[in-house]
Amino acid sequence: MEDRRAQKQKASLRGAAWLMHSTFSILNLRSSILLLHRRQLGTLIALLVLAAVLSALTPYFFTISNLLNVVQQTAINAIIAVGMTYVIISGGIDLSVGSILALAGILLGSALRAGVPVPLAILGGLLTGTLMGSLNGLLITRGKLPPFIATLGMMSVARGAALVYSDGRPISGFDASFRELATGALWLAPVPVAIMIALYGISHLLLTRTKHGRYLYAMGGNEQAAILSGVSVRLHKGLAYAFSGLTSGIAAVILTARLNSAQPIAGIMYELEAIAATVIGGTSLMGGEGTLAGTLVGALIIGVLRNGLNLLGVSAFLQQIVIGSVIILAVLLDTMMRTARRR
Repeated sequence: MEDRRAQKQKASLRGAAWLMHSTFSILNLRSSILLLHRRQLGTLIALLVLAAVLSALTPYFFTISNLLNVVQQTAINAIIAVGMTYVIISGGIDLSVGSILALAGILLGSALRAGVPVPLAILGGLLTGTLMGSLNGLLITRGKLPPFIATLGMMSVARGAALVYSDGRPISGFDASFRELATGALWLAPVPVAIMIALYGISHLLLTRTKHGRYLYAMGGNEQAAILSGVSVRLHKGLAYAFSGLTSGIAAVILTARLNSAQPIAGIMYELEAIAATVIGGTSLMGGEGTLAGTLVGALIIGVLRNGLNLLGVSAFLQQIVIGSVIILAVLLDTMMRTARRR
C-alpha cells in the first residue's frame, strides 16, 4: 500500500511539474509571438518612413515606372531570401546562395544555347540549385560540418565550377520566349513579381501549416530538445538547405532572362543582401524565430534603400557601407531584444 501511495505521489508531482512547465512554455511562446509581431510592425513602419523620406528628397522616386522597377529589382533578392529564411529559422546559415545562382545560370544558359527546349533548360537550372543545396545539407547533417564552414566552402566550389565551365565568359543570346520570363506580365503583374508572390504564398503555408515548418522552428529554438522529441533533424535540416538551393535556382532563371545573359560572376554579394532581408524582417540569427512576411518587408527595405541611393547619386561603394551598417543594426537590435526577454 505504501509503495502505491509513493508511486501516486511521484506521479502527481510529475504531473504538476509538467503542467507548470507547459504553462510557462505557453506564456513564453505567447510573449515571443507578440514581440515578433511588434517588431514586424516596426519594420513595416520603417519601410513607409523610408519611402516618405525618399519621395521628399527626389521627385523621381514616387513614380509608377520607378516603383515597378523597385519591385522587379527586389524580386530576385526576395526569392533568394525565402530559402535563407528557412535555413536561418532552422538555426543555420547559407553563404553559397550567390555562387549557386551563378552556376545554375551558367548551366541554364549553356543548355539554351545548345538548343535544349526552354522548359527542360529551366528544369535543369532548378535541379542544379537544388542539388547544390542538398550537398550543403549532407555536409552539415552527415559530415557534421558547421553551416558557416560548409556553405563557405560551397560558395567557392560553385563559383569556381561556374568559371571553369564557362571559361570565365558570359553566355548570351537566348530566344524571345525565354526573355518573356523577365519582360512579360501575368495578371497585370510582371512575371518575376508574380513568381515572387506565388513563392511567398506557398512557402508561408509550408512554414506555418505543416510539420516540416514546425520542426524548423523547433530545431532553431533547441535542436537537442527537437531530437529528444523524435524530430528527424537530419531530414528536415537537409530539406531546408535543398530548398535554399532551389530558390537560388529560381532566382538564376529570372536573372538570366532579365539580363539575356548568364554570367559566371553573377550573384556576388547576393548572400549578404538575402541575410540582410531576413534579419531586418525579424528573423533571429540564433534560429527559432521569423516569418516570411517580415522577410518580404526586409527585402523591400533594401530594394527601396538601394533605389533611393541610386536616384540621389550615391556611389555603389558607399551603398555597400550603408547596407552593411543596416545589417549590423538589425542584428544588434535582435541581440538587445533577446537579452531584454531573458531578464
